[in-house]
Amino acid sequence: MESPLIFVVDDEPGIALLCKRLLTRAGFQVEVQTDPRQAIDYLKENTIDLLLVDIRMPGVDGFEVIQHAQRLQPDAAILIMTGHGTVETAIRALRQGVDGLLLKPFSQGSELIDAIKLAIADSQQKHDAARVKALRPLFSVTESLLSETRREPLLGLITSAICEHLQCMHSACYQQNNETKKYSLLISRGKTLSPEIQDLIVNAGESAAPLLINVNGPGDSKQKSILSNLGLGTAILVPILRPNLHMVLFAARDRNLSPFHESDLELFQILARQAAVALENARLYAEQMDYIRKVEDSQKALLQAEKMAAAGRLSASIAHEVNNPLQAVQNCLHLAGREDLPAEKRQEYFDLARTELERLILTVRRMLDFYRPGAAAPEKIDLAEMLQYILNLMSKQLSESNVKVSLDIIGEVMPIVAVGSQLQQVFINLILNAADAMPAGGSLQVSACSFEEGVELLFQDQGRGIPKEQQSNIFEPFFSTKDGGTGLGLTVSYNIITAHGGVLELLPKRGPGACFRIFLPQGGKQ
Repeated sequence: MESPLIFVVDDEPGIALLCKRLLTRAGFQVEVQTDPRQAIDYLKENTIDLLLVDIRMPGVDGFEVIQHAQRLQPDAAILIMTGHGTVETAIRALRQGVDGLLLKPFSQGSELIDAIKLAIADSQQKHDAARVKALRPLFSVTESLLSETRREPLLGLITSAICEHLQCMHSACYQQNNETKKYSLLISRGKTLSPEIQDLIVNAGESAAPLLINVNGPGDSKQKSILSNLGLGTAILVPILRPNLHMVLFAARDRNLSPFHESDLELFQILARQAAVALENARLYAEQMDYIRKVEDSQKALLQAEKMAAAGRLSASIAHEVNNPLQAVQNCLHLAGREDLPAEKRQEYFDLARTELERLILTVRRMLDFYRPGAAAPEKIDLAEMLQYILNLMSKQLSESNVKVSLDIIGEVMPIVAVGSQLQQVFINLILNAADAMPAGGSLQVSACSFEEGVELLFQDQGRGIPKEQQSNIFEPFFSTKDGGTGLGLTVSYNIITAHGGVLELLPKRGPGACFRIFLPQGGKQ
């Protein structure tokens, strides 16, 4: 780390050289000047860490040199030395923000060194404190702006921040229309701003430069007249020019208040940059949310389309599942209508008919839940019961395809939390795919087993299997290994199981045929 540069200004060459010798020996870089006017020129061209200056010098005294140093190099520490120390000198030094005072002659070299080190440390501490004080409200407003992703509330926060940090009563946001190129008022605080302000807004937008107007100061007379007519004494306009955003931010004070200064303009520009970032984030967030909604709608449509496709493939089995209990009810009612039938037998037929009707109602309710988009909510599901129901529903179709299914429930299968109609869709897809993979018939083994974290299900067929080079693509949309397939069944099934926090995968080394594994967590999506 480079050692600090000390700039010594004293009209007595002996004192100046003594200071240089002592400070150089202590490890500091030292520059010396005996002419205060040349010292001011040096400060204009060179950066220093500390100014060590004598108070009484001919022509230009030390306090005037200090004023130039504070203007030219505000971060430099200042230490004054004098052989005529008085209370008045000390008070004036404190008022000018000097970091230390040293009396001449020095009793020993260490006194000078210690004073230099202390002045540098005190100066650094004061500058650090000032930076923190200035940055804290900016950090606060940045946090509040960036935490809001809705555009309308964000505009309100921006106008409030302008009023708070610029200590003004009036603020506004104007935005340019991309087509008409005209500026319209989005939001304002304080006075209802006159249409005359539009001229100022357009000027700031076209110039792409901030505009500071003080009614009693220099500048364009027309602009000052506009403010005066509105009862305003000072205003700042800062344009925001981004590819997707053309705005002008406005702040103003009444005539009875102090005018804005360059420091206010600089602060407003910082606020404008923060506002631009926050507005851009809000725009991107809105676009992202709109995209997500479109994706969700597409997924729902895809899910329903695949459901209806599966229902079409199941139509024969569904008709069989509905027709059987209807025929049983018809037969029971026919038999119960015989006049010579004992009362006990008639009641038995009525009870059988009621049982078959309840079975029919349950079947229809389940099919409606399956077809209806988004109707079912997560609930506790008995997977063993669901699998048995689905296999009963598909029994006719599987029998006609010469597919024999064995259901192996290993131990007690714990209930899980899931959307029943969606799991039905997954199971039906896998069973139908297995049947399609065995056109000449075969066997399908379905097993279910509980683990500590959830339930594992395996669907193992004896079909032709899936070629190794195609295994990595089977869950991609519109990819199918069979003629006439939509290529959506496994994609939709994969999305459903993933949405439940589970896993759907192909076990490539389980043969013959294909083996699909499903794992579902007990408590639903984690």
